[in-house]
Amino acid sequence: MSPAKANGQWYPPEWPDRIRAMASGELTAVTPRRAATVMLLRDTPSGPVVHMLRRRASMAFAGGAYAYPGGGVDPRDDDRPVGWAGPARDAWAARLGVDAASAQAIVCAAVRETYEEAGVLLAGPTPETVVGDVSGEDWEADRAALIAHDISFADFLDRRKLVLRSDLLGAWARWITPEFEPKRYDTWFFVAALPPGQRTVDTSTEADRTVWTRPADAAEGYDKGELLMMPPTVATLRALQPYGTAADALAAAGEQNMTPVLARASFEDGRLVLSWPGHEEFTKRLGPTTPDGAPE
Repeated sequence: MSPAKANGQWYPPEWPDRIRAMASGELTAVTPRRAATVMLLRDTPSGPVVHMLRRRASMAFAGGAYAYPGGGVDPRDDDRPVGWAGPARDAWAARLGVDAASAQAIVCAAVRETYEEAGVLLAGPTPETVVGDVSGEDWEADRAALIAHDISFADFLDRRKLVLRSDLLGAWARWITPEFEPKRYDTWFFVAALPPGQRTVDTSTEADRTVWTRPADAAEGYDKGELLMMPPTVATLRALQPYGTAADALAAAGEQNMTPVLARASFEDGRLVLSWPGHEEFTKRLGPTTPDGAPE
C-alpha cells in the first residue's frame, strides 16, 4: 500500500490493475455491504475532539489507516422489535435514503459499533436517560457476545431493558466504496457526543491505537503525510472543523448532504484518473509517467 506523495491518502497499489480489469470486463463489481461509522466528539477547552482508531496494518481493508469506530450492519436488526427513542424509523428512513427496516438496522449498527469498538453506549433505561459507567465485567461479557455475533443488538437492548437513543445521533454523510474494490461498503457516517459519565476504552480488536484529536489536527497530519486516511475520513474531518462544540456539530447534522459519494475511474490520454465527485482534492492521475503505479 502506497500513500500519495503529498499527503496520507490511503491508496492500494492494486487499484490500477483492478480498474483496467473491470474496464475490460474481466472483473465485475461486488455488492457493497451496509455499514455505519460514528464520529464521537468530546468537548475540551480548545474545542471538540474526535475519537479515532488506527486500523491494524494486518487488516485487509485500509490497514494502517486512521478511521472512526464502525462496521457492518447486522441483518438481524432490520425487523426485530427495538426499544427506540428519538426520531421515528420513517424519519430516519427519509434521512438515510432507505426503507424503515434498513434505517433501524443502520442506526443500530452505529450505536452497536460505538459500544463494541469504543466502549461507549448511546442507550438508556428511559427515552430521556443514558447509561453511566459501562465498564463492569457483566457489561464486558455482553460486549464480547455482541462482537462474537452470539446475540443481536436488539437482544442486548432487550436483555438490559434499554432504549436506543437515536436522538443522540446525527446523520452526516454517506460514502460507497469504489466499484473496483474487492471489499465494498455502503457506509453512513454519524456524529454523536460522548455521554456524561461514560469514557472510551481501547476495546477494538481491529485497531492498534486510539486517540482523541482535534479534527483540524488530524487533517493536518494527513496533509503532511503523517497520518494515513481514506477520503471519507478526511472529508468528514474537514467538515467538522467549523464547529466550536460537540452540540454545535450535532445540531448541524441535519444540514449535511447525504447524497452518496462514489469514486469514478476514467482514462484520459492513456492515463488513469480517479475522482470522488464533489471532493476534488482526492483526484489522482496515474499513467506511464509513474512506472511503479504510484499516484502523482
